[in-house]
Amino acid sequence: MERAFILLGSNMGDRKHIIKQACNMVSLTCGEIVALSLLYESEPWGFNTRQWFLNQVIAIETRFTAQELMKSLLNIELTLGRDRTHPHDGYASRPIDLDILYYGNNIINEAFVTVPHPRLHLRRFTLLPLCDVDSDFEHPVLKKTNKELLTECKDLSEVKQWINNEI
Repeated sequence: MERAFILLGSNMGDRKHIIKQACNMVSLTCGEIVALSLLYESEPWGFNTRQWFLNQVIAIETRFTAQELMKSLLNIELTLGRDRTHPHDGYASRPIDLDILYYGNNIINEAFVTVPHPRLHLRRFTLLPLCDVDSDFEHPVLKKTNKELLTECKDLSEVKQWINNEI
Protein backbone atom coordinates (compact mmCIF):
# COMPACT_ATOMS: atom_id res chain seq x y z
CA MET A 1 0.00 0.00 0.00
CA GLU A 2 1.12 3.52 -0.76
CA ARG A 3 -0.25 6.83 0.47
CA ALA A 4 -1.06 9.24 -2.35
CA PHE A 5 -2.15 12.86 -2.05
CA ILE A 6 -4.54 14.04 -4.75
CA LEU A 7 -5.70 17.57 -5.54
CA LEU A 8 -9.25 17.92 -6.83
CA GLY A 9 -10.34 21.10 -8.59
CA SER A 10 -13.48 22.24 -10.38
CA ASN A 11 -14.65 25.54 -11.85
CA MET A 12 -17.54 24.43 -14.07
CA GLY A 13 -21.04 23.32 -13.19
CA ASP A 14 -22.01 22.33 -9.66
CA ARG A 15 -18.43 22.36 -8.37
CA LYS A 16 -19.17 20.91 -4.95
CA HIS A 17 -21.26 18.07 -6.37
CA ILE A 18 -18.61 17.24 -8.97
CA ILE A 19 -15.87 17.14 -6.32
CA LYS A 20 -18.04 14.89 -4.16
CA GLN A 21 -18.64 12.59 -7.15
CA ALA A 22 -14.91 12.50 -7.88
CA CYS A 23 -14.16 11.61 -4.24
CA ASN A 24 -16.69 8.78 -4.38
CA MET A 25 -15.22 7.48 -7.63
CA VAL A 26 -11.66 7.65 -6.28
CA SER A 27 -12.79 5.75 -3.19
CA LEU A 28 -14.50 3.06 -5.28
CA THR A 29 -11.75 2.59 -7.86
CA CYS A 30 -8.39 3.76 -6.49
CA GLY A 31 -8.22 3.20 -2.75
CA GLU A 32 -9.52 4.20 0.65
CA ILE A 33 -9.70 7.91 1.43
CA VAL A 34 -7.92 8.30 4.77
CA ALA A 35 -7.94 12.11 5.02
CA LEU A 36 -9.55 15.05 3.29
CA SER A 37 -9.10 18.78 3.54
CA LEU A 38 -11.63 21.52 3.85
CA LEU A 39 -12.90 23.01 0.61
CA TYR A 40 -11.19 26.14 -0.67
CA GLU A 41 -12.27 28.61 -3.31
CA SER A 42 -9.47 30.10 -5.35
CA GLU A 43 -9.03 32.45 -8.22
CA PRO A 44 -7.85 30.80 -11.45
CA TRP A 45 -4.11 30.22 -11.66
CA GLY A 46 -2.33 30.53 -15.00
CA PHE A 47 -5.29 31.78 -17.06
CA ASN A 48 -8.22 34.19 -16.92
CA THR A 49 -11.81 33.13 -16.36
CA ARG A 50 -14.66 34.53 -14.29
CA GLN A 51 -15.50 31.29 -12.47
CA TRP A 52 -13.26 30.56 -9.48
CA PHE A 53 -12.15 27.05 -8.57
CA LEU A 54 -13.25 24.88 -5.71
CA ASN A 55 -10.32 22.76 -4.48
CA GLN A 56 -9.81 19.93 -2.04
CA VAL A 57 -6.94 17.56 -1.23
CA ILE A 58 -7.49 13.93 -0.29
CA ALA A 59 -5.06 11.31 0.93
CA ILE A 60 -5.69 7.73 -0.12
CA GLU A 61 -4.15 4.36 0.62
CA THR A 62 -3.78 2.58 -2.70
CA ARG A 63 -2.43 -0.65 -4.13
CA PHE A 64 -2.08 1.00 -7.55
CA THR A 65 1.26 2.00 -8.97
CA ALA A 66 1.57 5.72 -9.68
CA GLN A 67 0.96 4.98 -13.37
CA GLU A 68 -2.16 2.92 -12.65
CA LEU A 69 -3.43 5.64 -10.31
CA MET A 70 -2.90 8.33 -12.96
CA LYS A 71 -4.74 6.24 -15.56
CA SER A 72 -7.66 5.75 -13.17
CA LEU A 73 -7.79 9.47 -12.32
CA LEU A 74 -7.84 10.39 -16.02
CA ASN A 75 -10.74 7.96 -16.53
CA ILE A 76 -12.62 9.62 -13.65
CA GLU A 77 -12.01 13.04 -15.22
CA LEU A 78 -13.36 11.77 -18.55
CA THR A 79 -16.43 10.24 -16.88
CA LEU A 80 -17.16 13.55 -15.14
CA GLY A 81 -16.93 15.57 -18.37
CA ARG A 82 -13.30 16.71 -18.62
CA ASP A 83 -12.36 17.43 -22.23
CA ARG A 84 -8.61 17.40 -22.86
CA THR A 85 -8.84 17.72 -26.66
CA HIS A 86 -8.72 21.52 -26.88
CA PRO A 87 -5.29 23.15 -27.12
CA HIS A 88 -5.00 25.59 -24.23
CA ASP A 89 -1.37 25.59 -23.08
CA GLY A 90 -2.35 23.41 -20.14
CA TYR A 91 -4.88 25.70 -18.42
CA ALA A 92 -8.60 25.99 -19.07
CA SER A 93 -11.90 25.88 -17.24
CA ARG A 94 -12.91 22.33 -16.41
CA PRO A 95 -15.54 20.39 -14.51
CA ILE A 96 -12.84 18.37 -12.73
CA ASP A 97 -9.08 18.19 -12.49
CA LEU A 98 -7.33 15.44 -10.53
CA ASP A 99 -3.60 15.78 -9.85
CA ILE A 100 -1.32 13.44 -7.96
CA LEU A 101 0.66 15.69 -5.62
CA TYR A 102 2.68 13.01 -3.84
CA TYR A 103 2.89 9.26 -4.23
CA GLY A 104 4.51 8.29 -0.94
CA ASN A 105 8.08 9.53 -0.88
CA ASN A 106 8.61 8.46 -4.48
CA ILE A 107 10.21 10.66 -7.10
CA ILE A 108 8.96 9.82 -10.59
CA ASN A 109 9.78 11.82 -13.73
CA GLU A 110 8.01 10.18 -16.65
CA ALA A 111 6.00 11.58 -19.53
CA PHE A 112 2.79 10.12 -18.06
CA VAL A 113 3.43 10.72 -14.34
CA THR A 114 5.56 13.25 -12.50
CA VAL A 115 5.58 13.16 -8.69
CA PRO A 116 5.93 15.13 -6.62
CA HIS A 117 3.77 17.46 -8.70
CA PRO A 118 6.28 19.90 -10.23
CA ARG A 119 4.34 23.06 -9.31
CA LEU A 120 2.74 22.16 -5.96
CA HIS A 121 5.16 24.37 -3.99
CA LEU A 122 4.25 27.39 -6.16
CA ARG A 123 0.50 27.31 -5.57
CA ARG A 124 -1.39 28.46 -2.48
CA PHE A 125 -4.55 26.71 -3.72
CA THR A 126 -2.62 23.44 -3.46
CA LEU A 127 -0.64 24.07 -0.30
CA LEU A 128 -3.50 25.28 1.93
CA PRO A 129 -5.63 22.12 1.57
CA LEU A 130 -2.50 19.96 1.53
CA CYS A 131 -1.58 21.37 4.96
CA ASP A 132 -5.07 20.43 6.22
CA VAL A 133 -4.32 16.82 5.31
CA ASP A 134 -0.66 16.58 6.40
CA SER A 135 1.25 19.77 7.18
CA ASP A 136 4.32 17.82 8.35
CA PHE A 137 4.74 15.65 5.25
CA GLU A 138 8.15 16.35 3.74
CA HIS A 139 8.52 17.03 0.03
CA PRO A 140 10.93 14.31 -1.13
CA VAL A 141 12.83 16.63 -3.48
CA LEU A 142 12.75 20.00 -1.71
CA LYS A 143 13.19 18.45 1.77
CA LYS A 144 10.71 20.87 3.34
CA THR A 145 7.39 20.16 5.01
CA ASN A 146 4.14 21.27 3.43
CA LYS A 147 3.84 23.86 6.21
CA GLU A 148 7.29 25.26 5.36
CA LEU A 149 6.43 25.32 1.65
CA LEU A 150 3.23 27.26 2.41
CA THR A 151 5.12 29.76 4.58
CA GLU A 152 7.66 30.33 1.79
CA CYS A 153 5.13 30.37 -1.09
CA LYS A 154 5.24 33.62 -3.06
CA ASP A 155 1.87 33.05 -4.75
CA LEU A 156 -0.37 36.00 -3.86
CA SER A 157 -3.53 34.69 -5.52
CA GLU A 158 -6.63 34.67 -3.35
CA VAL A 159 -7.55 31.39 -1.70
CA LYS A 160 -10.27 31.28 0.93
CA GLN A 161 -11.98 28.59 2.92
CA TRP A 162 -15.30 27.88 1.26
CA ILE A 163 -18.23 28.84 3.50
CA ASN A 164 -20.43 25.84 2.64
CA ASN A 165 -17.70 23.39 3.59
CA GLU A 166 -19.39 20.08 4.38
CA ILE A 167 -19.01 17.57 1.57
